[in-house]
Amino acid sequence: MDSGLSKIEKNELKRIVAQDELGSVLQPLIKEIHLFDSFVAGTTHLDSPEVLDTLQEGEMLFLEREQNKFDSNAIRIMTEKRVKIGYVPEKDNIIFARLMDAGKMLRARIRSIEKRHDFSKISIGIYLVDV
Repeated sequence: MDSGLSKIEKNELKRIVAQDELGSVLQPLIKEIHLFDSFVAGTTHLDSPEVLDTLQEGEMLFLEREQNKFDSNAIRIMTEKRVKIGYVPEKDNIIFARLMDAGKMLRARIRSIEKRHDFSKISIGIYLVDV
């Protein structure tokens, strides 16, 4: 029985991908989908503020929902070693909290770091992880 599928040799597949002949067929294979740009809130209230000196542009950060009496949509932002560096700002977190509560995995990536005396402004991109 013929399935209608044909075998593509490895070199032929490379050529097809390189020449973008697959178009939107590869779209579902994207691992990260950029959702929003924001910044890290609460960096001045950390137990270990020296962690901010170790951060680098492009670094991946982890997002985790947090039970918080001040903000029911609180999302903690952590380094790869799970050290808290702050929160997704309250003005931005409602949709991301709903996505996370629905089982979606989100993470962030540092876009830029601006040092201002005792303050670090950390700009981030927030991504949906498509697994």
